[in-house]
Amino acid sequence: MPIATDTSFLRRIPKAELHCHLDGSIRPATLAELAREQGIALPDYDPDAVRAHMRVDNAHNLEEYLLRFEVTLAALQSSEALERAAYELAEDAHKDGVQYLEVRFAPLLNVRNGLTLGEAIEAPLRGLERAQREYGIVSRIIVCALRTLAPDVSMQMARLAAEFRTHGVVGFDLAGPERGHPAADHEAAFEHAIAHGIACTCHAGEGWGPDSVKQAVHDCGAKRLGHATRLIEDAALMEEVGRRGVALEICLTSNLQTHAAESYAAHPLRRYFDLGLAVVLNTDNRLMSDVTLVDEYKHAAAHLEFTAEELCRVALTGFEHAFVEPNEKATLIARAKKSIAELGVSLT
Repeated sequence: MPIATDTSFLRRIPKAELHCHLDGSIRPATLAELAREQGIALPDYDPDAVRAHMRVDNAHNLEEYLLRFEVTLAALQSSEALERAAYELAEDAHKDGVQYLEVRFAPLLNVRNGLTLGEAIEAPLRGLERAQREYGIVSRIIVCALRTLAPDVSMQMARLAAEFRTHGVVGFDLAGPERGHPAADHEAAFEHAIAHGIACTCHAGEGWGPDSVKQAVHDCGAKRLGHATRLIEDAALMEEVGRRGVALEICLTSNLQTHAAESYAAHPLRRYFDLGLAVVLNTDNRLMSDVTLVDEYKHAAAHLEFTAEELCRVALTGFEHAFVEPNEKATLIARAKKSIAELGVSLT
């Protein structure tokens, strides 16, 4: 059996990444270049200095963690920048062994300089399509609404997602600070998305407790949950989530940064997995967390004692819960199983 912490082995595991923010995953060198070109103030424009500056080491909560996004959003207000960021993200994910990638962002935040919402969607789609042609990585987009904005704005985002359903958009999400901004307020937007064939996920149980998860599942009809770190606090709800087959989009490092978990070893991922819940590892924000997906798999092995076989099961779960059409999903799963078998790992 391969060693679970071996970087080469972890890179070769076929992966599906389902929770990755475009505006949180721009390369430091690209951010430095775009910021210099656009007159965006940074303490230093050296890529290593930008990486250190953008990494969140001192946030007290989710809200403070999110403040860094003002810098990246300022740099992503043109079609060229959005296309480039999406292409480079898919390229970096490919180097991590990712075969299927879902990129999420809130297009409403990328229209400050005159882009239309449609243009803000079309630009990253072009970047992802180019990466698929060059590297074979299949990528799709999840449109995010924001908890801090009015429900009618969320409805606008749900309609936008539905408009691009056959053009690369596969999901709808609700992001942003949870406490004081209940997901239930945005129920109508989720209903619209689901009625128009868009699958739904929801950030829940990171900045607020189990009640946030309940709303995401009961009121919003979410088939996946972003983070769900505090789901562990409600045994009955955990059982329900497992029974419903709702997948948990786990982001180890960012959960430490937002203090949703106190350490890698204390993260509930191990408990969720042992209870049979569907869990998938993700980076969340490659830039702010200064992390790769291989890093996250290594953390699971080193701190939570995941074996090579268990990590491959987690990887396969990602494909099983991808927001793609059944035929395409079956193709992705078959390809992943073949790659896992070639690693010498048996999942039977």
